[in-house]
Amino acid sequence: MTRRLLLAFSFVVLITIVSLVVIVRLNTAQTVRTFMFRGGMAGVESLVSELEEHYTESGSWHGSDQVFRGAPGPGQGGPGSGMKPGMGMRNEEMMGQHIRLVDLDGNVVLDNLDDEGFGHVEEGELEYAIPLEVAGQEVGYLLAEGGQLFTTENEQALLSRLNRAAFTAAVIAGGVSLILALLLSYSLLRPVRDLTKAASQMAEGDLSQRVRVRGDKPLATLGVAFNRMAVSLQQAGDRRQALTADIAHELRTPLAVQRAHLEALQDGIYDLTSENLVPIEEQNRALTRLVEDLRTLALADGGQLTLERTSTDFTALLERLISRFDPQAAAQGVEIALSPMGAPAFVEIDPQRVEQILNNLLSNALRYSPDGGVISVQCSVTSKQLGVERKLITENWLLITVKDTGPGIPKESLPHIFERFYKADRSRTSVEGGSTGLGLSIAQKLAQAHGGDITAENHPNGGAIFTLTLPIN
Repeated sequence: MTRRLLLAFSFVVLITIVSLVVIVRLNTAQTVRTFMFRGGMAGVESLVSELEEHYTESGSWHGSDQVFRGAPGPGQGGPGSGMKPGMGMRNEEMMGQHIRLVDLDGNVVLDNLDDEGFGHVEEGELEYAIPLEVAGQEVGYLLAEGGQLFTTENEQALLSRLNRAAFTAAVIAGGVSLILALLLSYSLLRPVRDLTKAASQMAEGDLSQRVRVRGDKPLATLGVAFNRMAVSLQQAGDRRQALTADIAHELRTPLAVQRAHLEALQDGIYDLTSENLVPIEEQNRALTRLVEDLRTLALADGGQLTLERTSTDFTALLERLISRFDPQAAAQGVEIALSPMGAPAFVEIDPQRVEQILNNLLSNALRYSPDGGVISVQCSVTSKQLGVERKLITENWLLITVKDTGPGIPKESLPHIFERFYKADRSRTSVEGGSTGLGLSIAQKLAQAHGGDITAENHPNGGAIFTLTLPIN
């Protein structure tokens, strides 16, 4: 890539220098000819232009004496001025020079030193005359004697020197440009090389790689994006390792219990009775539940969790679900209060999945509500406007809050309670997902599959509040 970038710089420099040399050469040749052969060197370039303009307007040299001599200034052309009558001052152009205007036949039309005997000019003298042209054709000549003579050979020699100077400057400029291009390409590609090296090491399994953010905005943005990706991959790897360890831990306990009971039955310590098989059955159910929870999470993560949406009476669903918990709540001395404020009659949801979500929230609330506590379940509808394709669309959302009067969620645990197998506070184990630490993770995934979400917070007066939002339309 460095070679290609350097070649690209070299090509651009080469094209620029060649173009510059060609343009300078053409312009230089034209400028030299204008300066040397149009009166520039003799100092009468403006007089040449004025005479040509006069001939264009009048079609002859009649009256050209006014252009030739110029308008007399103060004290010019008067007595004692030392100048011939009618002779204007063009000091900058004519001082110390003998200037004559000659027509195509060689006849002198005007002479700045002789107003009477104009005479005739031989053809050999016209070789050094300045041609006066109108519409591309010669209409006369201007002889400026007393200045420097300049021939065609002089022009070629001067142009050759100028071309050599331009070529030398081009070579020097090209060399300096290539050196700068090499340094610039190295500077530009250094962040890319760092990114390539870090990416290669990440591909080999080293997820701790980070790059230094430097360079202009696009390269800096690329560096920031790479570092974010590296952080995400490292966190995902850490979570995967932690998940594997947590799954192994969760599987180890029920398997150990089953094995112990089976060995006791085999050794005759326990009699083979239905009562002694109950612990084995319970642990088998726990394993089955764990496997099913993991399967549900895997489907949700892969976007393959299917929902069987039906028109459901949500108030009736809440009442039916709460009635299942009433015996357990009564045994704990806990009251479950339902307030279906403005709940819609029917919503399009998967009733079994929503029951699974609410069952998890109510189980957590019951487990950590003290005797005499109250679990408040409220249902309401809220609206919000979204801008979609330059249109305002109003969406209605169903809000279900479950509030308990327990100890609440530790502040440091709030950001992590929906993480899998997270159990920061053993006094609130169920809040972090029940016995396996997967309950709230599954509940959140199911809510998100419906297009909603679950949030958690602590009430100012104590207790935890979980809010489930589900879209209605």
